[in-house]
Amino acid sequence: MTKTNRHIPFHRLHNFRDLGGYTTEDGRTVRRGLLFRADSLGKLTPGTEDWDRFLTLGIRTVIDLRYPWEIEAKGRVPEHPSLTYHNQSIEHRPYDQAALGPDVTTGPYLAARYMEVAEDGTKEIRKTLELIADAADSADPLVFHCASGKDRTGLVAALALTLLGVPEPTVIEDFTLTELATARLITDWKTTNPDRELTWPGYGRAPAEVMTGFLTHLKNRYGSPQSYVTNTLGLDTTFTESLRATLLEKQPH
Repeated sequence: MTKTNRHIPFHRLHNFRDLGGYTTEDGRTVRRGLLFRADSLGKLTPGTEDWDRFLTLGIRTVIDLRYPWEIEAKGRVPEHPSLTYHNQSIEHRPYDQAALGPDVTTGPYLAARYMEVAEDGTKEIRKTLELIADAADSADPLVFHCASGKDRTGLVAALALTLLGVPEPTVIEDFTLTELATARLITDWKTTNPDRELTWPGYGRAPAEVMTGFLTHLKNRYGSPQSYVTNTLGLDTTFTESLRATLLEKQPH
């Protein structure tokens, strides 16, 4: 099946996408130009075509989901008067995907890692969702990102889209769109790690079974993504209703 390319073209960013345009189960549409997902914005440089394109999106809030030590090593989004920057490190158990062996099966392995993030990062995930809601309430565009824009970013995107009422098959399809950026992500890794060998075939990959497995784990453990958000993160259904009111197109009368 041919994947629809939702990527916004940049030279240095490979996985920058608008989460708008998806249809919800009740027939509404996620508003375009308000909620973006991306790979590391530390790759942006002021004065470049990429930077100018980024600024034209009107983004006001940047949520960096990486560890502080990643940010120190790789840099963060450049400072700009229009941007408010937040670091919410949702992952608490570091692991090196590039060093995994070929015997590690991508789907089950990453789904289990995502569950660890959901269990460990409740404070940071809650804050991230609250920042998304605050930005939406002000109609200010927001972007959240990690390193490759796949795993931590994928988890947050899945929760946000699910809360908005986007059907699970569409949530999974959105996750797999990283596959369109995999080759470029691998090239970047090899460029920045010339002395290392990439030993895991799953590096940079986003097969559907990863997100399918994670959502299954989430439902088995918590009942549903909504139950996880309500009971574990402490964001009640009023929060979800407010998010839908601001991030979904108004229903026609």
